[in-house]
Amino acid sequence: MSPRSTDTHVASSPAGAPDRRTPVVRSVLAQAAMELRLLLRSGESLLVTLGIPLGVLVFVSLVDVLPTGEGSRVDFLVPGVLAISVTATGLVAVAIQTAFERKYGVLKRLGGTPLSRSAFLVAKGLAVGAILVVQTGLVLAVAVGLLGWSASGSVLGGLAGVLLGTVTFTAIGLLMAGALRAEATLALSNALFLVLMVISGITFDAGALPDGLAALGRALPAGALGEVLRAALIDGRTAVGDVLVVAGWGAAAVVLSARWFRWDP
Repeated sequence: MSPRSTDTHVASSPAGAPDRRTPVVRSVLAQAAMELRLLLRSGESLLVTLGIPLGVLVFVSLVDVLPTGEGSRVDFLVPGVLAISVTATGLVAVAIQTAFERKYGVLKRLGGTPLSRSAFLVAKGLAVGAILVVQTGLVLAVAVGLLGWSASGSVLGGLAGVLLGTVTFTAIGLLMAGALRAEATLALSNALFLVLMVISGITFDAGALPDGLAALGRALPAGALGEVLRAALIDGRTAVGDVLVVAGWGAAAVVLSARWFRWDP
């Protein structure tokens, strides 16, 4: 909560000191609810975040059109589709929404409201988390209920991987939104999403690609995230190297965002 705000009710702590935590929490939750509504009202966002991942899961599981390795197609696809969901939300939906909020002066006007910029980013992160909870639940429900999938590894490990990927791709999306023009963010985020789906081994077995291209895809955050989720959900292990790749991309995006993110249009 900005110190400029003068009309906010301030509770007292047991020690008698002012306790400003409740108003801040309330403001962040209210903004998070608004961010969530904005994401859900966009037909394009819903198509990318929900329609495409579920469509890939069902279609490729039932129709043998893409190579998925030697095991079950569903076993291969569930981790990959979860990685697609995370990528779609952070890299596409959040990046585009935030970029146009910046273009139209929404971010700049935050300076005149009680909600601080850091609280705004926390609220946006909470909205992304809520979307990912829905996405993950739908993917797992369809995989289990419709396609007969069951995890042979660690579901908790898989959820931890989803959380790591959410932080990383949200940071990348915010970096693009804060450093590039809105139109450039729109074009680049969609283009990167399509490229990552092709070369990262999340929609089909990367063994079908040339060695150099497959290695590149594994070094990118989507490919590494797919391997993290596959290792956890299928084998019950932690792919430490791939975890470090995803975390490294996330840390780099956070550092670069802190330096290059612009709030003005």
